[in-house]
Amino acid sequence: MPDLPTPKDAAEAALFSECWDAVISYADLCTAGATAATQLASEAFALGIREVRAAEGGPGARDTGRRSPRLPMIPLLLTAVRSTAADWEEGGQGDDLDPDLRLWLNSEKATRYTGPPLQRPLALRALRDLQDADATLLWLAEVEALPYSVVARRLGLDPALVGEELTEVRRLFRDRCHRAHLDMPLDPNCRSYARLLDAVTRSPGADIPADLSRHLATCVECAEAAACLRPHGGGLPAALAGGVIGWGGLAYLERRRRAAEVRLGAGRPDPVEGGHGELKSGADRARTVRNGLLVAAVLVSLLALAVSLMPFGGANGDITAGDTPSDSSPVAAPRPSPPPVTSSPSSASPSPTTTVSGTRTGDDKKPGPEPQGTSSSAAGGGGGATVKEAATCTVGYDLVNEWPDGFQATVTVTTTRALTNWSVGWSFKDGQQVGQMWDASVAQTGSRVTATAADYNKAVPAHGTLSFGFLASWKTKNSPPYDFTLNGRPCAKTG
Repeated sequence: MPDLPTPKDAAEAALFSECWDAVISYADLCTAGATAATQLASEAFALGIREVRAAEGGPGARDTGRRSPRLPMIPLLLTAVRSTAADWEEGGQGDDLDPDLRLWLNSEKATRYTGPPLQRPLALRALRDLQDADATLLWLAEVEALPYSVVARRLGLDPALVGEELTEVRRLFRDRCHRAHLDMPLDPNCRSYARLLDAVTRSPGADIPADLSRHLATCVECAEAAACLRPHGGGLPAALAGGVIGWGGLAYLERRRRAAEVRLGAGRPDPVEGGHGELKSGADRARTVRNGLLVAAVLVSLLALAVSLMPFGGANGDITAGDTPSDSSPVAAPRPSPPPVTSSPSSASPSPTTTVSGTRTGDDKKPGPEPQGTSSSAAGGGGGATVKEAATCTVGYDLVNEWPDGFQATVTVTTTRALTNWSVGWSFKDGQQVGQMWDASVAQTGSRVTATAADYNKAVPAHGTLSFGFLASWKTKNSPPYDFTLNGRPCAKTG
C-alpha cells in the first residue's frame, strides 16, 4: 500500500483523523483499485494541506487578519482529489482512474470547475463565500450526515442549538446562491425567469408554473439554481455534493449516508413527530437502532446456546464432512472439546495427533471453535492426544509514524487460503485506542480490535495479501499489538 501522508504536528494529525475517511471514500470512487485509491487520496491530501497553508500565509491574510475565501476542509480535500485525478489523466496515469471519470474529465462538464469564476456551479461559489464555521456546519450536517452531537463537538457549539444554527446557515446559503445566480452571465431567457424562480423557491408549498418547469427541464444552470434556492425541499445535500464535488457527487453522498448509518449516527433529524409532537432527533433514531441490535443479539445468543446443546456427528462423536466452517463464515457456537487423554511418561509408542485451528483468547480460558479435520485413536490404550494450531496466515505490523499522543500504523496479512471475506483481530497491551481506519471498518472492545473488510477488498486469493491502515492514540507506552487472528484463526507474526 502506498505511503500515507505523515502528520507533521498535532493539528495536522487531528485534521487527518477527521478528514481521511471522506477523502479515501471519494478517491475509491475515482479509481479502479484500492492501491490507486490510497495513492490518489494521499496526493490529494498533501495538495489540500499545501493550499490551506498558502491561503493562511498569504499577504492578504497577514494584512487583514482574515483568511481568503475558500471551502471548508472536507470539500476542499475532495476537490483536491478531483484536481489530482485531472493531473493523472493529463500526465498519462489515467489507466488507474474510473473510465467514466476519464470521460467526464475530458468533457465540457469538467471545465465548469476550472473556468471563469462566475460560470462555476452555484453551490461551489456560495459555499466558498460563507464564513468558515457556517460552511463547515452546513457540509457536516447536510453532506456528511453527522449527528448534531458530533457536529456540535467539532465546532464547539451547544448541541441544543445546532438545529437553529443550521436553519440560519441554510438561509445564508440561499442568499449567497441567489446573489451568485444574478451575477452569472445569463442569456435573456434565463434572466427573465430569475425573479420568478426566486419567488417560487422561497415558499415550500408554491407550485412551479408550467413555462418555468419547461425551462428548468432544458437549462442546466437554472435547474442547479432551483435546487440551491430551495433548501427546505430535501434536495440541498444533492445540490451541495453535485455542485462542489462534481463527478461522483451523488455516489459520494450515498456512501456517506451508509457510513453514518453504520456508525449509528442516524444522520440529520428527520421531521417526524414523536408521540408528544416533538421532532425525533438523530439520537432518538440511533437509540432505536441500538435497541433493535440488542434484541437481535439476545436472539442470536439464545440460538447459539440451543445449537451448542444439540448432539453433533455420529454415535462416536465424529465430525462429518461439511462441519468445517469456511474462511468467511463465523462459527455460531463452539463445540465441546474432547477430554484430553494423558499418557504415562514411560510410554514409548508415538502418539497420534489432532490438529485444531481456531481462536485463542489471551488467557486461554474460553474454548476455541470446533476441530478442523479428523481425529484418530491409538490401537492400544496407552496413546495420548496432542493439540496443535496450524497458522494459515502471517501478519506484518508496521508503525509508520508516532507523535506524543498518537501514531499511524499499517497491518499486512498474507493468507494461504482464498477468502471471500475477512476479519482481522488483535489486542493492545497499553490501552491504545483506534480512532480512524481506512481500507477496513473498525470495532474495538477494551483492548481487542477487529478490522472488517471494505466492500471493494473482501476477496483475497490463496497466498494473496490484504492490508489496511489506521490512526490510534496512546498514553504512557505504545507496545506492538499481539494475538493476531484472521477470521478467528491465529496468525503467525513476522518481523
